[in-house]
Amino acid sequence: MYPTQRRPAYSKAPPEGDPRRTEGWALTEAARRLSEAQRNPENADAFMDAVRRNWRLWTIFQAGVASPDSPMPPDLKANVLSLSNFIDRHTVGILADPTPQKLDILIRINREIAAGLLATPADAAPTPATPVSTPPAPSGGINQSV
Repeated sequence: MYPTQRRPAYSKAPPEGDPRRTEGWALTEAARRLSEAQRNPENADAFMDAVRRNWRLWTIFQAGVASPDSPMPPDLKANVLSLSNFIDRHTVGILADPTPQKLDILIRINREIAAGLLATPADAAPTPATPVSTPPAPSGGINQSV
């Protein structure tokens, strides 16, 4: 980015102290980078960087949820881990065959989870036990829904 160009407002990290906002921002930023990589697939380095950063983010989520200290309810924990496993498998598929269309589902998942995390409590649905649906596995894969 050139010094004269301004970064979009949504790429500015949120203030510390609100983990939900931070996670929502991180997912939104990862979706933005994936979307940009999808629009410019000829820049292979940026494409692979966006995919790897997204994978790293989901690995951080996975580690946090799997931690014995995680306060997350067991049903929600299982759903997040299942979704993380799907993202792992799908990302490996993208790394093996980097096709821009394969980013669609990662972008959509990140945006939908971010929207839930960034919703104000009045906007949020009060059903924490409602399972998160796991997207279908890519062709030839196994869907390991919990």
